[in-house]
Amino acid sequence: MSIIIHPSFFPSISSFVAMAKADIVTFEMEDNFQKQTNRSRMYIYSPNGIQLLNVPIKHTQERHQRTKEVKLETAFEWQKQHFKSLEAAYRTSPFFEYFEDDIRPIFEKKHTFLMDLNMETMSIVSKCLGFEFDYNETTEYFHEVNDKIDFRNLINGKKDTSSFESYTQVFGDKHGYLNNLSILDLLFNEGRYALDYLKKQEL
Repeated sequence: MSIIIHPSFFPSISSFVAMAKADIVTFEMEDNFQKQTNRSRMYIYSPNGIQLLNVPIKHTQERHQRTKEVKLETAFEWQKQHFKSLEAAYRTSPFFEYFEDDIRPIFEKKHTFLMDLNMETMSIVSKCLGFEFDYNETTEYFHEVNDKIDFRNLINGKKDTSSFESYTQVFGDKHGYLNNLSILDLLFNEGRYALDYLKKQEL
C-alpha cells in the first residue's frame, strides 16, 4: 500500500497507524500552510486532561505561504515550556525515562523551518518505535491523487475521527481514556509494544 500524508509535529497516533500499514510513504511537501492544524501542534495527556502544545511560527503578509517555507518564531522559549509540559504529563509513565535522552535534543536544537522540525520529530519517534519505512517527498502539489491512499486529511485534528483501542494512560483513572493523542503518548505509555499496537489498529 502506498500512502500520502503530511509531516507533522510529533504526529497523531492516526498518522502512525497509516504509516505502519504502508509499504511506502509519500510526504506532502508542497501544500500551503493552514493554521490550527497538526502541522504545528500536538495534543498530550496532562494532569488536567488534554493539553495542546503549539509551535509558534513567524507570520507573514503572504496569504498563501507554503508549509515548507514557514519559519519558527524564536522570540519565545517554547521548547523549554513544551519539555516541561511533557515532563509533567509523562514523568511517571513506564517509558518516559527510557526515551527521554532520544526526545530531549529536539527541544534544545534551534530549527529555522517548521518542516525541518516536523521531519526530525517523525524520524526520532520512528527510531524509538523501532519502525523503519521507505518514504519519498512530493515535488508538486495535486489536490487529488489517484495512485496513493490519501491520508492528508489527518493533519486536521478536529476532522480526524479515528478511534482506536484503549491502552493504559498515566491519568486514565482521573480523566478516562483519551483517544488519538500525539504518538508520544503511546510511546511513553507502551514503549516497544507501541509498534505492535499501531499495526493492529484500523483506520
